[in-house]
Amino acid sequence: MIKKLDKLILKSFIGPFIATFFITLFILVMQFFWKYIDDLVGKGLDISNIIKLTAYVTATAIPLALPLSILISSIMTFGNLGESFELVAIKSAGISLLRFMRPLLVVAACISVFAFLITNYVIPVANLRFTTMLYDIRIAKPAFDIKEGIFYDKIPGFAIKVGKKDEDGNGISNIIIYENQYSLQDNIIVAETGTMKISDDKKFLEFDLKNGWRYQEKGPYNSIQTDFYRLGFKNYKKVFDLSSFAMMKTPDSIFKGSQQMLNISQLNKSEDSLSKVAKNITDKRMYSELTSFFQFGKKFMKGWEAEKFNFNKNQKKYGDLLPDSAISVSYVKASDKITMLKGSLDLITTEYTQKIRELRLFQIEWNKKFTLSIACLVLFIIGAPLGSIIRKGGLGMPLVIAVIFFLIWHLINMFGEKFVRQDILSPFSGIWMSTYLLLPIGFFLVYKAMNDSQLFNNEFYLRTFKRIRTKFNFSKRNKSLISQ
Repeated sequence: MIKKLDKLILKSFIGPFIATFFITLFILVMQFFWKYIDDLVGKGLDISNIIKLTAYVTATAIPLALPLSILISSIMTFGNLGESFELVAIKSAGISLLRFMRPLLVVAACISVFAFLITNYVIPVANLRFTTMLYDIRIAKPAFDIKEGIFYDKIPGFAIKVGKKDEDGNGISNIIIYENQYSLQDNIIVAETGTMKISDDKKFLEFDLKNGWRYQEKGPYNSIQTDFYRLGFKNYKKVFDLSSFAMMKTPDSIFKGSQQMLNISQLNKSEDSLSKVAKNITDKRMYSELTSFFQFGKKFMKGWEAEKFNFNKNQKKYGDLLPDSAISVSYVKASDKITMLKGSLDLITTEYTQKIRELRLFQIEWNKKFTLSIACLVLFIIGAPLGSIIRKGGLGMPLVIAVIFFLIWHLINMFGEKFVRQDILSPFSGIWMSTYLLLPIGFFLVYKAMNDSQLFNNEFYLRTFKRIRTKFNFSKRNKSLISQ
């Protein structure tokens, strides 16, 4: 049964959490558009594609927005209660801080489960659709835009120059169109005036030209025996195909194998497959490659020891049995075979290293599925006692402290992932680094908050500094008296 105290804390938390969540989500989405603005501008995206892209980006930003919003809102909630002395009244009634934190701890746990479900089931699909769509946008040509006095060459096989455009953008004058048919001759169209418009289905660019000339040269390729034609016209219609400007629809299957597009079960299958491939390289391929060059290499895998073969120390070496004329040839052939074997083993080693690197990436993604959700609990354990200690509400001090701790968490995550990619740390140690470094800090802050710590009280530090200065001055005076 939910008590009045639980209702009070939940009511104080839900409002700031919803507000900070949407603000954080908006900032993260805007960060994406700032990052990829050059890839999006001028590609002729319609409203539906923009909405789809925004939805995919929003979905991928949710796991990162939830921990930050929980951190900010928990600091704000407990800070507001501490600033209005409600927290003091609750503690004076004999209610501990842990009991006061219990309803929000349950909410944070539920949000962590929700974040895991989003990360495991929604994010892979959103990443797949987002990556595919962004790829189509990047390879799309710039949207149609002809400017005055500048040759426009984005339409394959043509270069168009318009001397002047009317204010409505349709009327044009002093038009020159170069038509290159991949031969030595270029066809040219020159017109005084005309109109320019895009067809209703947006597949063609239509020029209605007036009072002009068409120059055309025909004849065999790479020959001076050609015919030159000049055709005058009062009205001439030229149509350009704009199909190459349309954004392509790349199938999702191209990016489906990437680790960011997989859920937990799919990552487990991929890791198992890569582990088997890497094991096959070390156990079978290298052995078969070695024995294909040297038959005695089969003994390597069976624990070849000289004592098992009862070698006679007085027995002559193989080189001693060869005639002088064959020694140099045998050495050259042996050297060539060793070089070939080394090159083959280097290729196998490179492939093995690549598979291990891919396996590490899948392990990174598998661990990140859990750390991003657990971060909600970790940052709540940090934020709740921090709010009760600083006793400041609003978006001033709480926001500053929350951003500092979030940056610390984010930087530790980045460094940990980088160390794993460089094979400095194991996937578990590197990806979970932020959790096992910040969780003790959270427990320390809970302990301080339960004991009414003055960790962020300016007056406490001022009084401490005054006492130290007083003791320092007193000892200094005593030393001067003793010296006298």
